[in-house]
Amino acid sequence: MKEIELKDGRKMRIREATKSDAREIIEYLQKVGGESDFITFGKDEFDKTIAEEEMFIENISKTKNALFILAEMDGKIIGNLSFAGGPRKRIEHVGEFGVTVLKDYWGIGVGTALVKELIQWSRDSGIIRKINLRSRTDNFSAISTYEKLGFVQEGIRTRDLCIDDKFYDSICMGLEID
Repeated sequence: MKEIELKDGRKMRIREATKSDAREIIEYLQKVGGESDFITFGKDEFDKTIAEEEMFIENISKTKNALFILAEMDGKIIGNLSFAGGPRKRIEHVGEFGVTVLKDYWGIGVGTALVKELIQWSRDSGIIRKINLRSRTDNFSAISTYEKLGFVQEGIRTRDLCIDDKFYDSICMGLEID
């Protein structure tokens, strides 16, 4: 567990998710899905059961190249990040992450802190050598943050998301750990 001071002076905790968090994580993801069109699921589209989420968390906790962390403030989840490396030896060193933050906490450093934690964990892992991500090409704030953290553009995926019958492209970015 780590405590971080945010841009607005408030403090948050970053910690690994546990099975006992499953219900709250589902509620959090259902809420965040309705707050942003920049993520891969919308309102009420996150449909895992508590048992499925518990199994997901348990599997990540047993996997040496995967991480699932939560940002908390006042005992409430305000952000999360999940990362998974490849399942086979040739690709175990590289993986992709997704990060979300509740809208009320945008712009104060929650997402940045989660990604920094992932980068440090990757360096310490002895396994992860490359972190990948995808972001909508019009999510300028996120792209700017990723660039400040050292990620570089590697390509564009066209028509990667479809929201209300409109297609959006995604930028692929990566960070080499070594």
